[in-house]
Amino acid sequence: MASLNVGNLGEFLREQRRTAQLSLRQLAEAAGVSNPYLSQIERGLRKPSAEILQQLAKALRISAETLYVQAGILDERQGPSGVEVQTAIRTDPSLNEKQKQVLLQIYDSFRKENGYGSTDPGAAPADDVPGHG
Repeated sequence: MASLNVGNLGEFLREQRRTAQLSLRQLAEAAGVSNPYLSQIERGLRKPSAEILQQLAKALRISAETLYVQAGILDERQGPSGVEVQTAIRTDPSLNEKQKQVLLQIYDSFRKENGYGSTDPGAAPADDVPGHG
């Protein structure tokens, strides 16, 4: 059984909350938990249940799986390589080639901004996208 990595979970939750521009009180209300309880989770003092994590994920508009992995409830299916996302974009029949390239470049730029580096070593920088510079 995976152990809960509560400290990292709390830091991750706090960062997600700040990124979503929510106060502690706003997130607690949206997730249906008390202010003090959420504060204790963020400080690594409490271990939230899977149900609470699901409520927090919904309020933050992120996947519950992301929080389960952070909490150690689930093993990460894949490292932060982004290959699954790239594959999904590249094989989506509802997108044309230009749309696929733009999505891949946006995704890549977000990953770089968040410290994960490029997912596609051959990808052109965003400035090199035809019609975008």
